[in-house]
Amino acid sequence: MAIFLNSESKVIVQGMTGSEGRKHTQRMLSAGTQIVGGVTPGKGGQVVEFARAGVAVFNSVGEAMAATGANVTVVFVPAKFTLSAVVEAIEASIPLAVVITEGVPVKDTAEFFALSQASPTRLIGPNCPGLISPGQSNAGIIPPDITKAGRIGLVSKSGTLTYQMMYELRDFGFSSAVGIGGDPIIGTTHIDALQAFEQDPETDAVVMIGEIGGDAEERAAEYIAAHVTKPVVGYVAGFTAPEGKTMGHAGAIVSGSSGTAAAKKEALEAAGVKVGKTPSETAELMRKIMTNL
Repeated sequence: MAIFLNSESKVIVQGMTGSEGRKHTQRMLSAGTQIVGGVTPGKGGQVVEFARAGVAVFNSVGEAMAATGANVTVVFVPAKFTLSAVVEAIEASIPLAVVITEGVPVKDTAEFFALSQASPTRLIGPNCPGLISPGQSNAGIIPPDITKAGRIGLVSKSGTLTYQMMYELRDFGFSSAVGIGGDPIIGTTHIDALQAFEQDPETDAVVMIGEIGGDAEERAAEYIAAHVTKPVVGYVAGFTAPEGKTMGHAGAIVSGSSGTAAAKKEALEAAGVKVGKTPSETAELMRKIMTNL
């Protein structure tokens, strides 16, 4: 089992003919992802050759879905074109749209996020590394060879901390790891992933990585207290960040006591979540849980 993405997922890549799209399509193919097409307006009918496979290019998401049965799109288009690319995916009702692009204007994200709320499309991102179900499929830029399949779920705002946690717990492995992105407006949230992991019979425990800014982690803590029965371990990045300064992600800004790492840690611990002071300590907390299950 896995959440959102599995070995049956049929993936298309919007922007596959660009340098980033081409590079990461090859990486996803090498990881075993079932890439069934690419989308670049005006280049339909072309075939892009990759190691061991040629992938057809279509003019639109709808055309690609009709021809291939695709149910996942990974968006690798420049920020200024991301709004139109994601709107196209949503209007085609593709079940899952993974938006990797960083630097997307918040007003653009707000527009396609609002459109997604009335559609069957699940958004992940923007400004995220995507998601991976090890041994099954990889949609995005997460390195496929740093861990193995296992029974830990991971949901994270941070790409690099996603990679570190997967590597540190590689001996146990992961059912799925979801990088949700750190922008002020994102599609899939901590709560969405926690709900899916709670319902997944092959996920035994969950690591949740947050960061300073906003109140997403506090809301996740409330959800965990009310709805999650599986063990959850947490980490909040940004304990040393100065007040009022944006750190890394656009959403990671602290105003007064709101959004601080300490406040988030307190909320999570009140919900029964063990919170590590460092990523490595967090991994060790999960290691103890998995050893005792």
